[in-house]
Amino acid sequence: MNVGVCKLTLRLPENQSLKGKRRVVKSLSERIRNKFNVAISEVGDNDKWQIATLGIVSVSNSNRQVEQALDSV
Repeated sequence: MNVGVCKLTLRLPENQSLKGKRRVVKSLSERIRNKFNVAISEVGDNDKWQIATLGIVSVSNSNRQVEQALDSV
């Protein structure tokens, strides 16, 4: 079993509140999850409204498939 992990930090300069950040992160997470078949969650910077840190994970029998999935994201 191969597990690939990616940490992605996004800057949201136009965001004005935590509520707006939640909306952006939720929408982005759903689109990534549906398009690339990976697990994704906000893993850091929960109290900062202009920065979002996302954790992305892919699991497969093939190392090549894991790398391709994370590279595509």
